Amino acid sequence: MQKSSRYHKQMLFAGIGESGQQRLGNSRVLLIGCGALGCVLADSLTRAGVGHIRIVDRDFVELSNLQRQILFDEQDAHEQLPKAIAAHRRLARINSGVTIEPIIADLDFSNIARLCDGVDLILDGTDNFETRYLINDAALEYGIPWIFTGVTGSSGQLMPVIPITSPCLRCLMPQPPPPGATETCDTAGVLGPAVGVLASLQAAIALKVLAGHSSELLPQLTLIDVWTGSHRHVDLAPLLTSTACPACHQQERLWLQGTRRAASTVLCGRNAVQISPPENVSLSLEELAQRLQGAGEISTNRFLLRLTLPTEKTTATPNEQPDREPAVNATETNTVPVEITVFPDGRAIIRGTSDSMVARSLYSRYIGG
Repeated sequence: MQKSSRYHKQMLFAGIGESGQQRLGNSRVLLIGCGALGCVLADSLTRAGVGHIRIVDRDFVELSNLQRQILFDEQDAHEQLPKAIAAHRRLARINSGVTIEPIIADLDFSNIARLCDGVDLILDGTDNFETRYLINDAALEYGIPWIFTGVTGSSGQLMPVIPITSPCLRCLMPQPPPPGATETCDTAGVLGPAVGVLASLQAAIALKVLAGHSSELLPQLTLIDVWTGSHRHVDLAPLLTSTACPACHQQERLWLQGTRRAASTVLCGRNAVQISPPENVSLSLEELAQRLQGAGEISTNRFLLRLTLPTEKTTATPNEQPDREPAVNATETNTVPVEITVFPDGRAIIRGTSDSMVARSLYSRYIGG
């Protein structure tokens, strides 16, 4: 590798060097989620020359993403591009020597083994604990390092997990936090600089692992708040000697086995719910568009179909009894625009509600099943 290489400055760093750069070029990474965290990660690793980056994302670009998701622009939002596709287009222009493999899919227990095949590292760009516990199960089962990272508001946390040699996510938290127990981007918002700091640290750890220095990683949880300027580490070494972890020591794989899977997922900060069919399907978007003619405004591209329903007044009567008229003050009426975005695998993202029951009803009404 010549000094004139695009990676010359990176190779001058003692932690990388020529041999480390070669290792990066031969590495394969699975990036789960290409939202705020995932954009920074994908950009950093592509510029660093990581040989193969498999990007898995279930979502599409919207205008509200642009505040913090650095790979996308207004044209991507206008074209309703899936994030994996938009990321691929951008990253291919940054470094043609890196293979970007975009996959439009929702990671679950049925496809994670295939998606993990042949990779050296899994990166967490997700926004929910269910997916992180699934990643943790898979990483332990297949012996693949991964890096847990999360950001809300102005703060975030990260922890590298090296199977066998470091604590895993369930060592730290045996069960996911119950609903309402933690802040989300719906309640706390999210600052772009906070994402940038945490994702950059995650990318640095990723380069350290891929360059062959994972043994130098300390068993610790890092907590950072960019607004207050606080930065601290929690020593997790005592967890290494514990035999209480059901995943590490009892080989429990609840998420990988699919016993903890949710059929619907409320999407962070979106007033939207994702509905997943119980079995893999293959939809013809063209046929679906024909069937939905007259139901509302339809737009399509080769990746998705979007149905925008006519604005309706929705009425909720929480105090209504079966054989009685509802009280006058029991009815709340509001106007809610609803968009149903359908993918060829049968998934739908229903925007305009955060109520899973309402979302499932809309899915059944317009998509079926």
